[in-house]
Amino acid sequence: MLKEAVEYNLTEGETARLVQITDPHLFASHEGQLLGVNTAHSLSAVLNTLNATHYPAHLMLATGDISQDYTPESYRNFVDAIGFLGLPCHYLPGNHDDPRVMHLHMQGPRVFGQQRIFVGNWQILMLDSTVRDKPGGHMGEEQFALIDEAIAAEPERHTLLVMHHNPIPVDCVWLDQHCMDNGAAFLERVSQYPQVKGVLWGHVHQALDEFYPRDNAPLPLMATPSTCIQFKPKSPYFALDHLQPGYRLLELLHDGSIHTHVYRVPGNLFAPDHNSSGY
Repeated sequence: MLKEAVEYNLTEGETARLVQITDPHLFASHEGQLLGVNTAHSLSAVLNTLNATHYPAHLMLATGDISQDYTPESYRNFVDAIGFLGLPCHYLPGNHDDPRVMHLHMQGPRVFGQQRIFVGNWQILMLDSTVRDKPGGHMGEEQFALIDEAIAAEPERHTLLVMHHNPIPVDCVWLDQHCMDNGAAFLERVSQYPQVKGVLWGHVHQALDEFYPRDNAPLPLMATPSTCIQFKPKSPYFALDHLQPGYRLLELLHDGSIHTHVYRVPGNLFAPDHNSSGY
């Protein structure tokens, strides 16, 4: 049985405009650091960078690893941090989150944990790819059932699938051990639906824009940088990148196409500890 959806009514033919932020790894303390980066400060820098663009977004997607220490305060800190933007925020859990604590404390008049979002002629499905006590992900049958039922209920809407874990390897040997373990099967199943127009995730702390081949049209696959530390692409061992924290903007067009770009905090404000061996 499908759960309720949050709906945003747009004018006929209007483009849906989204912001994705991911993997802030916040602590109860505003002084908490992850591998040498103050995660509250880096999130604030990303949000200020976004705010300075005056991008007319309809909503924000927060795609997991909101917390690093599983505390109620870390989730409340996130809600407080995004408040000045005035954007509705829809969230899902990552492997560093405690879903129970998250749902209790990710609370606010513009903060939502529902899995279905209607915006114009698009349907966004916020999927849970987490596995309790494991860093890697798995797409369970209940999530496939959600996809099947949601598309059957709204066959005329274009669909964007959003999750935390990467369904494809990103060519980081150490990181790909913690991808979605049934990612290939996931993409094979969802690509059969012509309504599915894109797949979006976090987790990998780096940008990626690729396509999954299919007959009717290639399926866009998108990963987004963290708002804190960045992982070095194509590394066989744990390594941090020098790139700055970032976010992604997406425009979901009425015809089912997606325009998207990743933006980063300007300058060199955040320098991680490159001597770290893991997180």
